[in-house]
Amino acid sequence: MDDISDIRKLYDADPQHEATRLDEHQLEFDITWRWLQRTLPGEGRLLELGASTGRYTLPLAQQGYQVTALDLSSEALKLACAEAERAGLGKRITWLTGDARDLSTLRGQAFDAALVMGPLYHLIFEPDRLLVLRQVYELLKPGAPIISAFICRLGIMGDLMANVPGWIEHHDEVEWMLRDGCDPPDYPKGQFRGYFCRPEELAPLHESAGFRTLAVAAAEPCIGADDASYNRLEGAQRQAWLDFLFRLSAEAGMLGASRHLLYIGYKP
Repeated sequence: MDDISDIRKLYDADPQHEATRLDEHQLEFDITWRWLQRTLPGEGRLLELGASTGRYTLPLAQQGYQVTALDLSSEALKLACAEAERAGLGKRITWLTGDARDLSTLRGQAFDAALVMGPLYHLIFEPDRLLVLRQVYELLKPGAPIISAFICRLGIMGDLMANVPGWIEHHDEVEWMLRDGCDPPDYPKGQFRGYFCRPEELAPLHESAGFRTLAVAAAEPCIGADDASYNRLEGAQRQAWLDFLFRLSAEAGMLGASRHLLYIGYKP
């Protein structure tokens, strides 16, 4: 098992950054939310791994779900818990600090759906990702859906060009990323570190844990790294674009260019 204590420290150091990240990446949130609304049952108990500061947790609780929300970062959960209390949602959410690879404290419980919204793209090794998914499978009722999030290997290239253009000059690192989907073993810890997938991996990964696939979708279809163009849309025009982009989100041609990908499946 990979030591991910550096990932916990990264998120503990600045939980507010994660709380506001989706203010910039609005299409990622809107497309993900649309898939949640389409996929989740009308009521029941939800398991959310990678709940962070509660951006999905709180509105789901507001809709009446009972949510068990787990995250690696205790500082992120403090922000989420405080916001839930202010909103009067404290009784609908159970907060747990922990590693998604160890769900033993939940053994014997049964959930109506699962959201895996971050842990899988911070786990470098495939056996660790499978360990999470197999435990989630055991905790779900038959027929229950799963929605999980990933970062796309080729979809992030626009962000790298915009934010760290010097990356391209580190040839060994570039080749390692293209081949293995992660930074080289000697990459210094303490920064964002994760596994960057190819779209065609997602269905086989989940199916090897027992799930059946409904869709693999792009969370940012068509826009690449251009969040600003979507963010400035308003009113009916924004809604029309969201409807259109959601319609395209599961098109195979969209997947490789999106920074984030969603897997949608269910336990048979």
